[in-house]
Amino acid sequence: MTRNEDSLKALTTILRAASSVERVVKEDMISYGLNATEFTVMEYLYNKGKQPIQMIGKKILLASSSITYVIDRLEEKGLVQRIADVKDRRVTFAELTAEGYLKMEDIFPKHAQTIEKIFKNLSDDDLNKLRTLLKEVGYESAKLIK
Repeated sequence: MTRNEDSLKALTTILRAASSVERVVKEDMISYGLNATEFTVMEYLYNKGKQPIQMIGKKILLASSSITYVIDRLEEKGLVQRIADVKDRRVTFAELTAEGYLKMEDIFPKHAQTIEKIFKNLSDDDLNKLRTLLKEVGYESAKLIK
């Protein structure tokens, strides 16, 4: 098999695996009553605490208008609240409400178990190698983006 054929097979394998993983993760998030973006925002706030809304968007790669919409939805559900910055009126923070924090306390361990199941057949060494190899593929791909 040529290098070109190997590369094409590797790409197909990556894309199929990514599609399956994405489906499993999305279904898991939906089972908690959240879409993928809502869950990602809540997970970020759960792990980082109160954050400027703009920063959340940058960290999870969402446009400003999109992050505003997601925060609005989570606020309507009573899971997130906005807090004005007393030092800089241009800045608004978002943080989990008590209800949002309790929800994440409940679902995050379950979500982590789902992710663990995806990788259960890999040794710790294989998992680290996979992460390293995928990072390298990602870096090289990013260089090709114009």
